Amino acid sequence: QVQLVESGGGLVQPGGSLRLSCAASENIFSIDVLAWYRQAPGKQREAVATIGIGGNRLYADSVKGRFTISRENAKNSVDLQMSSLKPEDTAVYYCFARKILIGDYWGQGTQVTVSS
Repeated sequence: QVQLVESGGGLVQPGGSLRLSCAASENIFSIDVLAWYRQAPGKQREAVATIGIGGNRLYADSVKGRFTISRENAKNSVDLQMSSLKPEDTAVYYCFARKILIGDYWGQGTQVTVSS
């Protein structure tokens, strides 16, 4: 069972930046896929950014060029650096981990609000 704990959410003005961090309870080298999802009120949960064990990254079109996902080995975490934030980025952001043939795991979520 992988425990995931997100931090770093909050209120930020449009155009601002925020860094989310997700601490894993076990060595992230043992986790095949790490990702960030988000869910806005009344909308389905969507994938924002994904990073594989080899470092390959995928981003939703809506965040390309603004968000960067990274595996932080020293902190045993997966971070999401968000820049040029827009009101439409407002959502609860969830950390996700997949261990192939074992299971999928979710964090509890952290609120990000982009508003002036």
